[in-house]
Amino acid sequence: MKKIGLYLHFPFCVQKCRYCDFSSWTGKENLMNAYLSALAKELETDQNSKVKAEVSSIFMGGGTPTLFDGEALAKVLDISIKCFNVETDAEISIECNPGTADIEKLRKLYDSGFNRLSIGLQAWQDHLLDFLGRIHRSGQFEDTVNWAKKSGFLNISADVIYGIPGQTLDDWMETLEAAVSYDIKHLSAYSLKVEEGTVFYQWKKQGRFKEMDDDLERQMYHEGIKFLESRGFLQYEISNFAQPGYESRHNLNYWMNGQYIGCGSGAHSYYNNFRRANIASIEEYIKRIENRESVTAYQEAIDRETEIFETLMLGLRLKAGISKKAFADRFGFVLEERYSMEIERLRKQGLLAEDKDSIYPTAKGFDFQNKIALEFLK
Repeated sequence: MKKIGLYLHFPFCVQKCRYCDFSSWTGKENLMNAYLSALAKELETDQNSKVKAEVSSIFMGGGTPTLFDGEALAKVLDISIKCFNVETDAEISIECNPGTADIEKLRKLYDSGFNRLSIGLQAWQDHLLDFLGRIHRSGQFEDTVNWAKKSGFLNISADVIYGIPGQTLDDWMETLEAAVSYDIKHLSAYSLKVEEGTVFYQWKKQGRFKEMDDDLERQMYHEGIKFLESRGFLQYEISNFAQPGYESRHNLNYWMNGQYIGCGSGAHSYYNNFRRANIASIEEYIKRIENRESVTAYQEAIDRETEIFETLMLGLRLKAGISKKAFADRFGFVLEERYSMEIERLRKQGLLAEDKDSIYPTAKGFDFQNKIALEFLK
């Protein structure tokens, strides 16, 4: 039986971060209970009951899932397990912003079956947290990690951001040093991108936002890799690092262009060669669920050539690259034969390498992902 991921979206936040273009909203706490009821009904629909696959990972993201109380989140997990064929050893993750969960809530989550916690640290310096629009302080990250460990969590991840205007190389290295000092097992390090619809995008249009110099941003990236690897965190994807055995199973499924079901407002799915997205509006989502109407806002069929390209584009973000055997089993042809010229051109440029088992990006290739993708798009 094929394996898929299950993503559940919680679109509520205390405050919208200035870089965030995700489907999340503030000031709508009065809708939280109705949203939970709607989400439960979506999980219980016939559409999901007909999914013929094993769920190997569940990820509750947002927004801020931990704005909800532990009992409510435990109930959603219980419904998910009843509605889907969830593996007994599934990776079950939840995102948590510091300041939104205490030890009682974390203990309830762990006792209910959650086994991975992803904490949004972003930066260690409070002035950078203020600039990003975060609501927490660095000390609250420390509290959250300590409480999580006391509750039983072993698999703890942190998200951090580099390339923030005003951030120095010393700031960045202090953030990494602080994060790993708490014995976390996984770290996601993202370069700040200015996305349309964000506060930073508006500031940039107004001339109030100056992006970091490319050379400094690249220095942060490479110095960060060296530091993390010296602390036992192996880079397994462009932006992700883990202690051996703690790679994110849920995200690996995305990068291998695997299938997944998304529930909740703004959630996306990719299943049986169809990609779909739910409506983003919380109010409209609740209304449609209550009226037993479809919450799908967009749907498209993914043809074979698109699937091939996306598998290449995503798989070559992984340090391990693309398995030649897995690719041949999936698509029925030999990767290195059909794309021999493209692979050879990229190999000569020092962007790709290969061995008998796989084709994978070099360290230089990680800096030129768009160039690699465009080569295969041709």
